[in-house]
Amino acid sequence: MANKEFYKEYMEAFLEENSKVNLISKNDEKFLWEKHIYDSLAIEKFFDKYGLCKTLLDIGTGGGFPAVPIALTYKDIKVTAVDSIAKKIRAISSMKEKLGINNLEPVCSRVENFDAKYDVVTSRAVSSLKNICEYALPKLKKNGYFVAYKSRKTPEEIEEAKNILKKYNAKIVDIIEYELPLEEKLTRNLVIIKRF
Repeated sequence: MANKEFYKEYMEAFLEENSKVNLISKNDEKFLWEKHIYDSLAIEKFFDKYGLCKTLLDIGTGGGFPAVPIALTYKDIKVTAVDSIAKKIRAISSMKEKLGINNLEPVCSRVENFDAKYDVVTSRAVSSLKNICEYALPKLKKNGYFVAYKSRKTPEEIEEAKNILKKYNAKIVDIIEYELPLEEKLTRNLVIIKRF
């Protein structure tokens, strides 16, 4: 897992933007690394198993998680971060400029207005699996992967998403579990869905 030092400049830029636009709660600022950046970088576990991709779309990127940490870490992946809230996209654009993240494209739009298809789609803390699959799966290339960042209540969500998965000829191929580096035990899951 990546070294916290490497992200120091990014964390400073993020906190500066957060003081102008509420990207994460003030309370969460002290856990920026553990709860947001470290969590975003868990995608490394997916890449280790399934290989790196060339294009990645992050839906409902909010404060830029996981899009910005991924773009910073993997310079060869073209990362598109989409959110319908303009001030959040402006904040991400400002971080992009400050840090010179050339492989990151922040876009203010609703994802359903997108035509492009991607190798990998990600989404973190956006909606139920069923709802987010409805947006994510149509944006995948054939044999592409949707990586959904989820907390513990995954089984119920998977059950609810069955029909949507069938509709798009997609299947859950893996669930990768990991823990955040916090005092309390916080288990998270990457739900890996492949579109055939």
